[in-house]
Amino acid sequence: MKVLQLCNKPPQPTIDGGCIAINNISKGLLAKDISLKILTIATEKHPFIPTAFSEEFQEKTNIEGVFVDTRVNIIDAFSALITSDSYNVSRFFSPDFDKKLTEILQEDTYDVVHLESLFMTPYIQTIRTYSKANVVLRSHNLEHLIWERLANSTGNKAKRIYLKHLASRLKVYEKKTINEVEGIATISYEDTERFASLTKKIPILTVPFGIDLGDYKCDGNKRPKKNRFFHIGAMNWEPNKEAINWFMDAIWPSVKGLDIELHLAGRHIPGYMMEQADENFIVHGEVDSATCFMADHDVMVVPLLSGSGVRVKIIEAMAMGKAVITTSVGAEGIDCEDGKHLLIADTADAFAHQMQFLLDSPNMVDEIGNNARLLVEGKYDNDKVVDNLIQFYQELNQEM
Repeated sequence: MKVLQLCNKPPQPTIDGGCIAINNISKGLLAKDISLKILTIATEKHPFIPTAFSEEFQEKTNIEGVFVDTRVNIIDAFSALITSDSYNVSRFFSPDFDKKLTEILQEDTYDVVHLESLFMTPYIQTIRTYSKANVVLRSHNLEHLIWERLANSTGNKAKRIYLKHLASRLKVYEKKTINEVEGIATISYEDTERFASLTKKIPILTVPFGIDLGDYKCDGNKRPKKNRFFHIGAMNWEPNKEAINWFMDAIWPSVKGLDIELHLAGRHIPGYMMEQADENFIVHGEVDSATCFMADHDVMVVPLLSGSGVRVKIIEAMAMGKAVITTSVGAEGIDCEDGKHLLIADTADAFAHQMQFLLDSPNMVDEIGNNARLLVEGKYDNDKVVDNLIQFYQELNQEM
C-alpha cells in the first residue's frame, strides 16, 4: 500500500503534541512496511529542519517541506469577517505547496492520501484532479469546538462575539469538508460521536493517539522529598495560557502555602508568568526533554477550560506512571476512570482539594500513576493503533 501523508507541520522535531501525534503515525506506518511519502507545510512556528530527521527516515519517506506564511494578516482576517471564508483554515493554502503536491501526484500513484488535520483540506480539490486515491482526514480535534469553548470562557464581550463568529465559520466549513473525504480517523470516541452528528455517510474510525511505550520509562516510586506538581505546554496555544492564568489566579493562592512546589515548563511563557516565580513556583521555560522533565516531577496539573481532541501530554505523563489532576475538558478523549487513572476537578475549590488529597495521601500518587500506565499499555500502544488505521485504509480501498 502506498500512502501520501500531508502534514500541517513537520513531524519532527517533536516540539508539541501535534508533532508527536503526526510523527507517531509516520513511524507506525513505516514499521508496518507501508510505502510512505511525506509532504509537509513549514512555518515560522514549525520550520522544516532536515537534520531533525534520521537518514533512514528521510530515505524511506523522501520527506519534503514547503514554507507557508501562516501568520495572521489583519487585512485578510478582517476580509474573512465579511465573507464566507474560514480564515483559520484558508491561511494554510499556498500556491507553492499546491504546485509541489501536483508534481508529486503526477509523478506517482497512491492508494491513500492522509490529511493531518482540517488545515490540509484546502488541497482536496488538487488531490481529486490528479489522483484517484482515497482521502482520509486524520482529525486531531474539532476546530470549531476549541473556539466555541474559548468564547464561552472569556469575560470580554467583544472578544466573545468575535470568537463565536470564528467558531460558527469553522463549523460550517468542517461540516462541508468532512463530506468531501472517503474516511475520517478521529483521535477520540467523543470526537467520533461529534463527527457522526455532522455526517451520515462518511466512514469514521476512532484512532486514538498512540505512543511507543519503550520511549516512556516508568520508574515506579522514585519520589523527591517535596511533592512536585508540574505543568508542561506551549503558551502560544491559547487554551494552555488560559488554563495557567486560571490556575494562578484561582487555585494557586489557596495551595501555595502548603509543602509544595509548582514547576512550569513550555515554550513562549509570557513575561508576566515568569515575574510570579518564587521558591515554590519555578518557571523552567522551554526544556530540552519533555520526558526528562516529567520524570523529575510527581503530579501533572492540566487545568484546561477549553480545547478539543486529546491532550497528548496527559497520555505521555500517564505512560510514565504519573498521577494527573485535570478538568473534564482535559480528560476528554481519554478512556479513563476518574479516581482510578487520574483525578478530575472542574472548579478551583475542587482542584485545590485534589491537590491537598494527594499531598495527604502520597500512596495514591503511586496507585493512580500505576493504574495510568496500565491503561496506556492496554489502549494507547502505537503498534495496535496503527494496525487499526491500516485496516481502515484497506476497507476503504475495497469499497472503491
